Amino acid sequence: MTTTKRITAVVLTAAAALAGPGAITAAAATTDARPAAIGTTAHDRPMREVARQVLAAGAPGYVARIDDGHRVATTVAGVADIATRRPITARDQFEVGSNTKTFMATLALQLVDRGRLELSAPVSRYLPGVVPNGRNITVRMLLNHTSGLFSYTADPEFFRTMEQDPQHVSTERELLDVAFRHEPNFAPGTSWSYSNTNYTLIGMILQKLTGRTLPDLVEHRIARPLGLRHTYFADPRATNTGPGYAHGYAVKFSGERPVHTDTSSWPIGGWGGAAGAVISTQDDLSRFFAAVLKGKLFSDRQLRQMKTTVDSPESFGIAGAYGLGLIRIESPCGTVWGHGGDTMGHHSTAVASADGRRTAVSDTTAEPGDAEPNAGVTRYYEVAVAAESVTICEMLDKPVPAAVWQALRGAKK
Repeated sequence: MTTTKRITAVVLTAAAALAGPGAITAAAATTDARPAAIGTTAHDRPMREVARQVLAAGAPGYVARIDDGHRVATTVAGVADIATRRPITARDQFEVGSNTKTFMATLALQLVDRGRLELSAPVSRYLPGVVPNGRNITVRMLLNHTSGLFSYTADPEFFRTMEQDPQHVSTERELLDVAFRHEPNFAPGTSWSYSNTNYTLIGMILQKLTGRTLPDLVEHRIARPLGLRHTYFADPRATNTGPGYAHGYAVKFSGERPVHTDTSSWPIGGWGGAAGAVISTQDDLSRFFAAVLKGKLFSDRQLRQMKTTVDSPESFGIAGAYGLGLIRIESPCGTVWGHGGDTMGHHSTAVASADGRRTAVSDTTAEPGDAEPNAGVTRYYEVAVAAESVTICEMLDKPVPAAVWQALRGAKK
């Protein structure tokens, strides 16, 4: 692994990231908003400390929502827009990044229930001639990342090219061309490697089998049935980036002060696509993951399929295993299920208890954009990992281990 990849691997959801490191050019901007929490629950004090540390690490804004099965505690800190200084709110929409994969897996399993898709069928049955060695790669392998296909976002030129033309809207064919320029990471089914290319292909299969677009499928088969009024698939951009929308920022830490670039107008649907283009809110994302774990969107049989996992390597950065668009996470306070997502300007996580009765969702409106690792990037990732551990422990009503607090506060062990 390169030095940059080693740094990235320590983030709880880094392997679920869409975004990769890259040089971002912008005028310097800093945040000075003080954390403020909504609510007076037992989670208030620890989450205030989380918010304080997240902002101190360079993020303009932070939101978290914890439902411990008895009450909901919401924390907000900082600003949603550096330019206007508008405070971030618990209702703001944001890019959920690779949490989108759970949406895509849900749509796929709905088709399995309808007898229109087979998990054990080769990709070539649905996309003939599209995927090299597609006869030996199954739909399941795409969903659980055992296909061996190279991830287009791992191409060293991908994000450099994006920086040169951030408004370019890539087609699915363009993304696949980037991926297929590289040899597979391994033979299908013989190992595990996180690849956004897998979900580009899942999105293509969904559209071909249904004759409907991904925005339409998300709206009619997930958002509308669950009453998710603020969730949609960006095609290719977020349609509301004014009040009520949390702007995302690529942050460079290499200078004397963090430099923030607003990426909220960049077409997340034009490069993340089926791997990461959903826009949502804390409440909606919580309701969605609770519904997934409760089996409300597909049969119990498909929930068992989704929760059938394969081991992921230590380099993934998450202690646990990967199912079908769902991660089993072995946190310091217990086992939870969920996903995470990183775009060019957001770092989010969504988890739930196995029965879906407890949920925790958070979003940090920043993503490191440095070409090379440095102290600021390292500190940002340390805080990100610790913050997610705190939210999970609070969700499970378990005491936060001292080591987690030490990491959050940057204390020497």
